[in-house]
Amino acid sequence: MAAWAVAVRAAAWLLLWAVTGRTRWPATAFTAPSDPGIRATCSEIILRQEVLKDGFHRDLLIKVKFGESIEDLQTCRLLIKLYIPTGLFVDPYELASLRERNVTEAVMVSENFNIEAPNYLSKEAEVLIYARQDSQCIDCFQAFLPVHYRYHRPHSKDGETFIVINNPDLLMYCDQADCRAIIRFRFDSFGKTIEFPILKCWAQSQVAAPCALKNRDICQWNNMKYKSVYKNVTLQVPVGLTIHTSLVCSVTLLITILCSTLILVAVFKYGHFSL
Repeated sequence: MAAWAVAVRAAAWLLLWAVTGRTRWPATAFTAPSDPGIRATCSEIILRQEVLKDGFHRDLLIKVKFGESIEDLQTCRLLIKLYIPTGLFVDPYELASLRERNVTEAVMVSENFNIEAPNYLSKEAEVLIYARQDSQCIDCFQAFLPVHYRYHRPHSKDGETFIVINNPDLLMYCDQADCRAIIRFRFDSFGKTIEFPILKCWAQSQVAAPCALKNRDICQWNNMKYKSVYKNVTLQVPVGLTIHTSLVCSVTLLITILCSTLILVAVFKYGHFSL
């Protein structure tokens, strides 16, 4: 009986040690499941807009970087909803050419879009850009969009104007059925697994948009909260001065008459006419 009692007591101590060891180890290895801890695992999304090239034809490059806590983004897609101000335009035919060459995945949403209209007769446009993962950064996305200046009204004094490109809407769609979209696993004091998906960190609302560029299906994308490196992007555009109107019109008229005269002379001199 004494031996049996000793064996039972030893088994009880072993069981108690195993239980306490299991509960204490995750508490030291992982963050405790409290609200501050949850916020600590949600690294900020950083968005950066850059304008490349000079002149009236520019390239807009948008880069998005996620925090180091994200282990895998292979099951997530990123959609950038950009609003083009009236001072700029995007050529839909150019976008079609870039899509065929697999340079970028962007499409115009606005209808009846006139690329020839001046700044004061145009409206704000909307473009959807399907961002691609950066091959040099495992937790980065980037998107590319060519933009062009519109003609502006001449000014009376200052020979320049400014165009402001506001920060875009950042939409994300993740496959919730795939566990690879989970940021990290944590354990509570009882050894229970708690999951913190990406969308629980930054999603604010849902927006309906096409699932893919070549797919007519509509998905519910999550509008993500992010931190922008710059408040917005400002472009400086040179414009004409109203005091030069008479000079410009006169020179333009003289050049037009001269060129038309030279063309008529060449036609009558070198042309062959038959009655």
